[in-house]
Amino acid sequence: MLDVGANTGQFASERRNDLGYGGNILSFEPLSTAYKTLETRARNDPRWQTFHHALGDKDETREINVAANSESSARPAMLPSHLKSAPQSEYRGKETIRIRTLDGAFPALCPDARSIYLKKDTQGFEKNVLMGAKESLARIDTVQMELSLVPLYSHQVLFNEMHSLMIELGYTLIAIEDGFSDPTSGQVLQADGIFHRFGRTQVA
Repeated sequence: MLDVGANTGQFASERRNDLGYGGNILSFEPLSTAYKTLETRARNDPRWQTFHHALGDKDETREINVAANSESSARPAMLPSHLKSAPQSEYRGKETIRIRTLDGAFPALCPDARSIYLKKDTQGFEKNVLMGAKESLARIDTVQMELSLVPLYSHQVLFNEMHSLMIELGYTLIAIEDGFSDPTSGQVLQADGIFHRFGRTQVA
């Protein structure tokens, strides 16, 4: 399992402890404070590796906006629609982070792995992660990611475009899980989509 945007490791811990997943976990988290907690959480698990950088479409060093609630930290600017529905996500500062492509790291990290599960929690950076993983996707059969129905971050790719892109890459949307809703209107703003590639279709 590739845990991209791991924050403090809550997603991986749930899969390991609550769902009984016993395979290898590779967690990627760029924020220093969150990474320290992640590293501590994974320390005694020999099948859980952590990496202190983000994944994107190019190898670079960039600034990320740090949110008050940590998990909403993002490189793109946050839009009023997000802040109105989640005031606790307000940006409080910036941090310089490293970004790598999955394709650059994949051969060394996953030399023999098959049937890989890729989870992305990257706050408006989902397409960038995919564009840096074009070669790796041939061995990733399931992808879970946030899908926004309304713009929450600047220049964000929304549900319809992301869904179309995943179809082009050979995946089928198989499930939608509860996500982020406006507490006043009840409107769904974001949900988690799970995509799976059936059969042995290879990425073009």
